[in-house]
Amino acid sequence: MRTSLLCASAALSLILGACTMESGDEEQDAQPAAATVADSNGADSMASIDPAPGATASADPGQADAEQRPMMQAQVVLERLGFGPGVIDGEAGKSTANALSGFQESRGLPVTGEFDEATRQALAQWDNIAATRIVTIPDDWSEVSFTPVPDGAEAQAGMARLGYENMAEKLAERFHTTPEVLARLNPGGQPARAGNASSSTSSSSTSRTQPTYSPGQQVRVPNVGADRIDAASVDNKDWLDTLRSLGVGTDQPEVTRIVVDESEGWLKAYDEADKLVAMFTVTTGSSNDPLPLGEWGINGVAYNPPFAYDPELFWDVPDSEESQQLPPGPNGPVGVVWIDLTKEHYGIHGTPAPETIGSAQSHGCVRLTNWDAARLAMMVSGSTKVLFQA
Repeated sequence: MRTSLLCASAALSLILGACTMESGDEEQDAQPAAATVADSNGADSMASIDPAPGATASADPGQADAEQRPMMQAQVVLERLGFGPGVIDGEAGKSTANALSGFQESRGLPVTGEFDEATRQALAQWDNIAATRIVTIPDDWSEVSFTPVPDGAEAQAGMARLGYENMAEKLAERFHTTPEVLARLNPGGQPARAGNASSSTSSSSTSRTQPTYSPGQQVRVPNVGADRIDAASVDNKDWLDTLRSLGVGTDQPEVTRIVVDESEGWLKAYDEADKLVAMFTVTTGSSNDPLPLGEWGINGVAYNPPFAYDPELFWDVPDSEESQQLPPGPNGPVGVVWIDLTKEHYGIHGTPAPETIGSAQSHGCVRLTNWDAARLAMMVSGSTKVLFQA
């Protein structure tokens, strides 16, 4: 994932009248979706296959990890329940604390943001969901073009698409993590396995070299799931491909209210009964482009949008630079989706640099990881209300 131009008070090249607002069926509250790979599932071949509630996880010795990874396991479950920990890395950082707080609030637990005993007990019913799993990179990934994204708006404007730069980046985005975490899970390019003395994969260790990946290769990945896709419910084929590439399912709750807190750096989504059903860590504004506090609405959603780069609307870019029309793609300034707000030039969107969410500032808009932004886009409608608070 690369650091690129972040959201500014700039206009996207959108035709909102042509955008369709989609929201999924209400998901079950008690259990994450137990996906069964079948002809009816439009997800890719790496979709998760979870044990049924209360059932024992697969005893396949070939899937056994070299480590238990309790924090990563908690992150995986929290994300499946709608409380996104951002980058899944097994670390107890800000995004994980926000996810824990959201889960605690939704279950009536003391809101501590910590993996305390009450939270452990509440999450225990999903102990049969593994922290990681081994997948095989699909053969059709050989057809994907990987091209380095140049610096500078003028150079980027000359590209057909701001896509992934390499397979490690694409694989990391599919499993909501980073190439560095994948390297730890695959020392020497091989999946960490129980009983393998060479599997030195502690979360505190750092791989000195990044493995290379190729179609047909087995890799260990964070066990992100609930990625069941009803292809018939998505009219936009490019968006359907994006959902598959991000491991984001179509079964999402409908939300009627969104609250973004500037000081705490989170976004909460509530359903019609005003129940908290999702919470994500976000990056909002800066001293130069503060978050526009107040109540707003949603004009529409643009999937895989291009970006109209106007230097006059960036405080940190010389006005002498030329305006550019940047192509779409996950490495574009607003990532894979733009949720357009009734506050002119402002929106909620993705990012080319998921590891910066919750830390780096934005130019006034609300940034999420691409996978969280895509998930949120499937939840909202034109009637969803948005509150920005300090």
